[in-house]
Amino acid sequence: MAFETDLRAAANRHLLAGNELLSGSRHDVAGYLFGIAAECAVKRLMAIAGIRRDDAFYGHFPELRTILRNFMTGRNAQILARFINDDAFMNNWEITMRYAAARQIRADWVERWSKQAREVVGAMNANG
Repeated sequence: MAFETDLRAAANRHLLAGNELLSGSRHDVAGYLFGIAAECAVKRLMAIAGIRRDDAFYGHFPELRTILRNFMTGRNAQILARFINDDAFMNNWEITMRYAAARQIRADWVERWSKQAREVVGAMNANG
């Protein structure tokens, strides 16, 4: 079955699930979901800015930031640039952490990712 892409719904769903897990005992899984939520929101902001690049759409942090820095131009990309040009944005988050031992996912990283995911999802929701 092919699933329809809905980046806004996915970003909000993963952020909500991450928040629920963070309030429990699974900060490691919450951290992973915060990164997925942030990626979905960034990719929705890419679409709003008119950036249509497969390497970015299928990319993940941290490479996604590098790819986008080379192609963000114009007024429509200003919101996206605010996040992507921040070297601390989703720093230490990598898609491969899904294979990591829980002890490797630091609680301070997860707290920061939680805040950053809320900010980028909020920006996405406010801008289309």
